[in-house]
Amino acid sequence: MRGLKGNKALITGASGGIGSATAVRLAEEGMDLTLVDLSADALAPVVAECEGHGVQVEARAVDVRDEDQVEACVAGHLETFGRIDTLANIAGVQKWHHSHEHPVDDFRLTLDVNVLGTFLFCRAALPSLFETKGSIINAASINALRGITYSVAYAASKGAVLQLTRSLAVEYASKGVRVNAVAPGGIDTPMTTEITFPEGVNWDLLMKGMSQFGMQPPSVIAGTVAFLASDDASHISGDTIVVDGATIA
Repeated sequence: MRGLKGNKALITGASGGIGSATAVRLAEEGMDLTLVDLSADALAPVVAECEGHGVQVEARAVDVRDEDQVEACVAGHLETFGRIDTLANIAGVQKWHHSHEHPVDDFRLTLDVNVLGTFLFCRAALPSLFETKGSIINAASINALRGITYSVAYAASKGAVLQLTRSLAVEYASKGVRVNAVAPGGIDTPMTTEITFPEGVNWDLLMKGMSQFGMQPPSVIAGTVAFLASDDASHISGDTIVVDGATIA
C-alpha cells in the first residue's frame, strides 16, 4: 500500500480478532502504532508481534466509553508520536437476546461501546487529522445493512456507525480528512464464534445469511483497513466497504 510506511496509527479493540489483525497488518506496512483495549495485559502479545516488524508500538488500557480516558489516550499518542495519520475504530461488543426480552443494560452497553466510543475517538483525533489530512476507518457490519435476528442492539449500533461515518466524511472533506467504514460479514473472530445464543432460536434464520465462501480470517478485513488508510484510497471517503463473500449481494 502506498503512503503508509512511517505513518502513525491508533487502533481500538486491538487485543484480538479484527483489531489485532489490523495492528499486525499496519505494522507490516511500517506504521508506528498505539494499540488500545480494556486491558494492557491482553495487548502484550499483539504488541510483541507488531514490534517484530521493526515499528514502535505503545499499549494503552482505555474504556472507550469514558470521555476522559479517550482524551488522555489521544494526548498520550500525540506526545509519543507527534501526529495521527490513521484512526481505526475497531472496538465493539455484541449481545444476543430475543428482542422482546433484551435487557436495557445490554442495549445501553452496546450503543455506548460501538457508537459513543467510536464518536469519542473521532472527536479527540480530528484536530490532529486536520494537520495530517489523515483517515478514519470505522468498523461497521453487514448487519447495519440487513435485518438480523436476536441482536437488535448490535444492528442498531452499527447502523449508527454508518451514519456517523458518512456525516463526518461530509463535514470534514474540506479539511482533507477521509472517513470510511468497513462492513465485515462471516469473519472468524471470538465475536462470531464464541456466542451464547438465547434458548429457542430459529437456526434457519441464523444460518441463511452465511457466505458460500465460508468463514474467513480477520486478516481479510485488516487488508481492507490498510487499503482505506493508504494513498491508494485517496478519493474514497464517506463510503462503506462490504467484505462478506457476497452474503448480502
